[in-house]
Amino acid sequence: MSETIHFLIERYGLIAVFAGCIAEGETAAMLGGFFVHQHVFAPANALLAAFFGAFLGDSLFFLVGRRFSDHPYVAKLRERPGFARAFELVDRYPALYVLFNRYAYGFRLVGGVAAGLSRIPVPKFLLLNALASLIWAALFLGIGYVFGLGAEQLVGAALEKHHRLLVALGLAVLGIGLAWWTGRHFRQRAERPRQIR
Repeated sequence: MSETIHFLIERYGLIAVFAGCIAEGETAAMLGGFFVHQHVFAPANALLAAFFGAFLGDSLFFLVGRRFSDHPYVAKLRERPGFARAFELVDRYPALYVLFNRYAYGFRLVGGVAAGLSRIPVPKFLLLNALASLIWAALFLGIGYVFGLGAEQLVGAALEKHHRLLVALGLAVLGIGLAWWTGRHFRQRAERPRQIR
């Protein structure tokens, strides 16, 4: 069974990293970095998969805001907690907003649509989004790689295939749990009424 799963990871893992990075993809990128450390993925291939997934995801959200601003789905997104704050930030600090939006877990979709509704020019957004996606991909692949180093120290110099799968499962659970907690924390903060100073 573990041989089959490992074969599927070797064969289709980079596609999964790419698809996972389109949305809230920190866990997918970290798993990509872990498998780079284990020599399952080539570093350049994992970086390209994570980068293009992140870039495409944010660009699609931007496009939804820019081209479909009157759509009922976009109107519903505008009512979500945090949207007004995101729109205010992208209007005041467009470059910084695009560079850091990927790190606001749970608000990436809302943040991308808010950027699309803003006055930021498309070429500027695409350039900043490419830079942000590259930095983000390298950072989270690096975290996964370091996790692989730590696992190697705990388990042994050469992780067996079934050990790789167990460590990857642990990393996925950790990443998803951390992402859930972070998203919940930021949603609760956004739902609180802002204090007037």
